[in-house]
Amino acid sequence: MEYTKKTWNENHKILRQLLKKESTFKDGIDLFMDQHARIHTSDVSKIKSITFEDELWEGMDEVIFRTGQNKKGRTVAYGMWHSARIEDITMNLLVVGEDQIIDQDNWMEKMKSSIYGTGNDLDSDSILKFSQTIDMQALKDYRKAVGKKTREIVFSLTYSDLKAKTLEAGLEKAIALGAVANDENALWLIDFWRKKTTAGILLMPVTRHNLVHINESMEAKKRGLRGKK
Repeated sequence: MEYTKKTWNENHKILRQLLKKESTFKDGIDLFMDQHARIHTSDVSKIKSITFEDELWEGMDEVIFRTGQNKKGRTVAYGMWHSARIEDITMNLLVVGEDQIIDQDNWMEKMKSSIYGTGNDLDSDSILKFSQTIDMQALKDYRKAVGKKTREIVFSLTYSDLKAKTLEAGLEKAIALGAVANDENALWLIDFWRKKTTAGILLMPVTRHNLVHINESMEAKKRGLRGKK
C-alpha cells in the first residue's frame, strides 16, 4: 500500500493522542520516529522507502533550487533552510538546552549562508537574494545533521520529559544569538514556543512544520520546472 501525505496526516493525529498517555508513550515515540523519517531524507533514519524530502530533491538543479518560487515567493532554498533552522533551534536550545547544530563544525561557512536566523523576517526579494549564495549540497547535509540530532534527543526522552515546558534560557539565547531576528515578523515565534511543552514541539514544528515547507518547496519546484520549458 502506497504511503501518502494523507497517511502521514492521519498518523499525525494518532501521534498526538499517543503522546498524551504514559501507557502509549513507547508507541508514540515509535510513531514519531516514522513520521520524522518521512520528512527528512532517507539517509537520516535509513528508512527503506522514498521519503517526502527524497522526492523533493529528485531532479532538482541549482536553478530551480535558487529561483523557483511558490505563490508566497518562497524558494526551495528558503523552505529547506527555514524548516531546518526551526528544528535546530527548538530541539537543541529549547528542549535540551544544548548548542545548535549550526554553531558546530563550521556549518555557516560550509553553507555560505547570508543569514543566520530562521528567515521569517525576509520578503520575497530578500528570499531570492539569500537563495543565490547558499550552497545546495551543504544545506542538504546540514538538514541531515539536524535530523539525526533530533532523533538522538527523542530516543533519550522519558514520558515526564514530554510535559516539560520549553527552556526560558533557550528562548533568551535564541534572541541573543540572532537565531530569531529582532523583527516583528520573527519575534512572535518566541511567544509561540514559550507556550509549548516538549510534546508540543515534537508535533509542531519538528514534524508538522517540516511537511508544510516540503509542500511549499514542491510547489516552488514545480513552478520552476514549468518556467524552464
